[in-house]
Amino acid sequence: MTAQSSPRPWLEAYADNYHNDEVVHAHCHAEAQLIHGVSGVMLVSTAQGSWLVPSGHALWVPAGTAHEIRMAGDVHMRTLFLAPDAEPELGRVCQVIEVSALLRELIVAATLIAGQNSPRMQAMIELIRMELLTAPVVAMHVPVPAEARLARLCTHFIRNPSDDSSLQAWADILNMSTRTLSRIFQRELGMSFGEWRKRARLALSLKLLAQGVSILEVALEHGYQSPSAFSAMFRRAMGYPPSHFRPGA
Repeated sequence: MTAQSSPRPWLEAYADNYHNDEVVHAHCHAEAQLIHGVSGVMLVSTAQGSWLVPSGHALWVPAGTAHEIRMAGDVHMRTLFLAPDAEPELGRVCQVIEVSALLRELIVAATLIAGQNSPRMQAMIELIRMELLTAPVVAMHVPVPAEARLARLCTHFIRNPSDDSSLQAWADILNMSTRTLSRIFQRELGMSFGEWRKRARLALSLKLLAQGVSILEVALEHGYQSPSAFSAMFRRAMGYPPSHFRPGA
């Protein structure tokens, strides 16, 4: 009796190009999805929050997760799909990963020979899966709190990222102690007030940088006193200077 081979984890690969501010409206797939931008920045939103996906990174979206994609700058998107029962051990939640030079080339190559069941494709599948399993996870998630009053304050900050109101000021608005507010942040978002604000500013700055806004303007709009202070924070968080994400960089 001939041994049966295991089901192929690979389903499909697509290449799509979008312009600045184009939107792929909320939808979901039966397959797990890897969303990668060869260029540009994407903002992917789900019921759990938003993820900024700059070039050089990709977002893992588990099967059945409804999501919307908004483009920041012109985006050359390359998308891979895998069967739900063959997902790599990336978990059942969305997360941003770094895309190695090898993984990037494999993704691009897969979109060129999609649908083929050749030995070359099978070898690429295994390499892609191994690269996914070892890819570093990047904290690019800006979570949304469930507590309605806190959600309104967080939304206000996202619209006004230069607002430098302290934790005490937020606590006063919510008529609670700073200790209570700190506990709520940690319980609902898994991070401190300061960490959430820094992450939100970083995510918002990526969108502006991708649109060609100057580093000086981005720094001032996000509450930093100088471009150098903003650049230092950005490099610590991302491992690259902000100029890395500007058009043509």
